[in-house]
Amino acid sequence: MHHFFAMLSRMKNIYRWGLMRNTRNENLCEHSFETAVIAHALAVIRNTRFGGHVDEERAALLALFHDSTEILTGDMPTPVKYYDPEIRSAYRKVEKVARDRLLGFLPDDMKPAYRPLLGEPLPSDRELLPLVKAADKISAIIKCVEEKRMGNKEFASAEASLRRTVEEMHLPEADFFLSDFLPSYSLTLDEQE
Repeated sequence: MHHFFAMLSRMKNIYRWGLMRNTRNENLCEHSFETAVIAHALAVIRNTRFGGHVDEERAALLALFHDSTEILTGDMPTPVKYYDPEIRSAYRKVEKVARDRLLGFLPDDMKPAYRPLLGEPLPSDRELLPLVKAADKISAIIKCVEEKRMGNKEFASAEASLRRTVEEMHLPEADFFLSDFLPSYSLTLDEQE
C-alpha cells in the first residue's frame, strides 16, 4: 500500500497565514491551485507577449506541487522562515527530509516522475522556476488584496512587501499580470461585469 496521494489530499488541512488575523482562512490546496493557474498565465504571457518559448503546462504542474512538503512541515510563517540564514538553511534541510518522506510513499518506479515536482527540478525546468516563484508571490498578493477588500488592514504591509518582491524579480510577465489582471481582484462581482 502506498500513501502518496492520500498524503497530498491533506493539503486542504494546512492553513496559511498563521500569524495573521484572516477574514477567511486559505488552505494550501487553494493556494497551490491558484499558484498553478497564475504560473500557467505567466508562461502564456511570456510566450504571447514577450517572445518566450516556455512549456506552459509544465509551469502549471511545477506550481501545483511547489508547496507539497508543507503537508509534513506545515506552513512556516515568512517572518520566521527568512529571519536569518541559519533558520533558512535549517528549514531547507527540513524540506529535504519532508520531500524524501513524501517520495517514500510512492512505488519506486513512480519516484522519478515526482522527484522533479517536489523540489529537485530537471535542468529543463530552470527557466520556469522564476515564473513559479512569481506566481507564488502573486497568489499571496491576491490574498492580501482580498483581505483588505474585506476591511482587514492587517495585510497592508504584507501586500506592499510582496509587491516589491515581485517587482524586484524584473519579470515582464509578472509586471504585466500585476498591472493588467490584479486590479480586478479589488472589485466586487458586479463591478467585474
